This record gives sequence, structure tokens and C-alpha cells, in this order.
Amino acid sequence: MRSGQFIKQVEGDTAFIPAALPPNPPINMDSELISLLSDADRALGRLDGVISILPNPNLFVAMYVRQEAVLSSQIEGTQSSLEDVLQFQIDVKGQEQPKDVEEVVNYVKAMQYGLQKLNELPLCLRLIREIHGILLENVRGSEKTPGEFRQRQNWIGFQGCTLANAAFIPPPVAEMHKALDNLEKFLHDSKSLPALIHCGIAHAQFETIHPFSDGNGRVGRLLITFLLCQREILQKPLLYLSHYLKSHRTEYYDRLMAIRTDGDWEGWLKFFLKGVFEVSQSATITARSILDLREKNREQLLQLNSNNGLRLLDLLFEQPLVNIRFIENNLECAYVTANKLVDQFQELGLLKEITGWQRNRLYRYEPYLTIFDHY
Repeated sequence: MRSGQFIKQVEGDTAFIPAALPPNPPINMDSELISLLSDADRALGRLDGVISILPNPNLFVAMYVRQEAVLSSQIEGTQSSLEDVLQFQIDVKGQEQPKDVEEVVNYVKAMQYGLQKLNELPLCLRLIREIHGILLENVRGSEKTPGEFRQRQNWIGFQGCTLANAAFIPPPVAEMHKALDNLEKFLHDSKSLPALIHCGIAHAQFETIHPFSDGNGRVGRLLITFLLCQREILQKPLLYLSHYLKSHRTEYYDRLMAIRTDGDWEGWLKFFLKGVFEVSQSATITARSILDLREKNREQLLQLNSNNGLRLLDLLFEQPLVNIRFIENNLECAYVTANKLVDQFQELGLLKEITGWQRNRLYRYEPYLTIFDHY
């Protein structure tokens, strides 16, 4: 089989041993796959073009990263929302937080760490382990050797299943290390395949190897973003597939399994490229909406004749859930000034108080967060 083979182990279970990459025979670039690749490439190009005209892309990247963290973590069963994460990050006192919010915050940290490290070294097994260590630090799964590849057999299946009734059994440890060494070489090969084909194959192979005791899905989805940025397909990490994969979860798992059972790399890649196209279009619309909103709100603030008002607006694009103390500290202004700014922003319809409390009030940058509410 071009993707690998199922081999019965001495323990009695049947594990999958993946074949080396790239696939052999090579990917069949039929007319449908070529068309989907062309569409995805063009959509990514448009997204990258929009990023280039954003006045300060880093302000918006923070929100995209958080949104991806929420959606990717929800695939793994967390319940935290985007607003839960925003509240956690400004350290609101007296507000109960979902227990799993730290898992999402760790995902944000892992994403930021990985992107920073890519400026210093290529995507490699060492970096993958480091990212995994951050992802599982002090959260559910932290007892499962964060930052280390597994040392025993794992399996995939319904909650509570055992090795005997698992839906899929990844390679045993010795074969896992061989497959990881091959995957690392493949990650460094930027010449042999179109970037998106390379990216799609790498993600699927990582999920098949399943090298960690926990967190494989989240790390595998992070790899997609890291590869796109490393190969300079995107200037900034504004393409996230978790929304698409969450919406098509059953087909996602079926397509991965079809690689293992039938060697159907092409079916998986077509599904993957459709996702890249769909998500790129959505992200482009979102980025343009953000740009339009910023210009509209800046015009509204001109009537205040306040430099602090424009500074607060920029702050809200990065952290759209705030309290007065947070504004005071970040703008380095007096509490009275921060309070007055909040009152003015409420009058303009830019901020909305959401707690109803007399103390520790929270204010939501309503027009901005509304853009993300449809996810």
C-alpha cells in the first residue's frame, strides 16, 4: 500500500506502519486536483494581499490566533468561548472561568512561540516537542509527558475504548520514531511539491503517526499554519482551518482514514484544498470588514479630538474586552481619564457594558466582536 500497511503486533493488536514520504506512486495531479490547487492558491494570494494593506496587522493577528485556539480546542472537547479567553487574559477578578480556558490560552502561547521560533530555526521535531510542551503545561493531559514523544502504544477511538476496540492504532514506538525522522526530512523539502500539497500531506502524516500521548490534533493543526508561514505563503498567520475541520469533522476523519486503508492521498488533498479555499475567502472578508470598521470608528473619534481615543481604539482591536483598570494601565493615563474615555466610547456605540455590576465592570468592543460572532 502506498501509504503504509497494517501489521499485527505480538500483543495481538493491528497497528498501522506508515510508508515514507513523499507518497509513491506520486500524487496524481488530475484536472480536479489542479483546479482546486489553483483556486486555493489564488484565495490565499488575495488574503495575503489584504494583510499587506492592514495598517497594523499585528493588532488583528491576536484576535485570529485566539479564535483559532478556541475552535481547535473545541474539536478536542473544550467548552471555552472567545470571550472566556479574553476575560482570562485581562485577569478579571470575581468572575468564574471555565476550567478548560487555560487549554485555549496555552494554544495561543504555543502558536506565538512557534511563529517566533521559526525566525531562528526551521520546523523540526525539536520545535514540535517544544510547542507540545507549552500546549499541555499545567492543563488536562499535563501528566502525559508534555514536550516528549510517547514511549508506549496509543490508539484512537470513542471515549473509554481500549486497544482491543480502537478505531485506529498508530505505529508502535520504534516505527513511530522512524516515521518521525522521515517526516522531519519531508518538512525540510520545500522543492518537490507545491506548497499546499506539501502542507496537506505533512498534516495527514503527522496525525497518522500520532506521536504524543495527548494533544496530537492541536499540534497537527498548528503545523499547517507554521508551514504556510515558513514557506512565506502568508506574511501573517491569518489562515486557520479549525472552523472548516470542525464543521466537516466526520469527513475530515474519514478522509484521513481513507489514506491509511486505501492509499487515497488525492481524496484527502482535495478535501484539504477545498478547506483552504473556503477559509481563505472567509478570512479575506473578515480582514476587509475589520479594515472598514477601523476607518469608520476612527472617523467617529475625530469629534473627540483625543489622541487617547485613537490609542484606545487600537488597543481594542488587540483586546476587545476591557475594564477601566486595564485601559488605565495600557494607555498609562489617569483612572479618571480612562473612565471618561469609556463613557465617550459607550455614547458612540463602540463599547457596551456586559456585566451589569457596579464594580469590576467589563466593556465589549461590540462592532468588532460581532465580526467574529458567526464562527
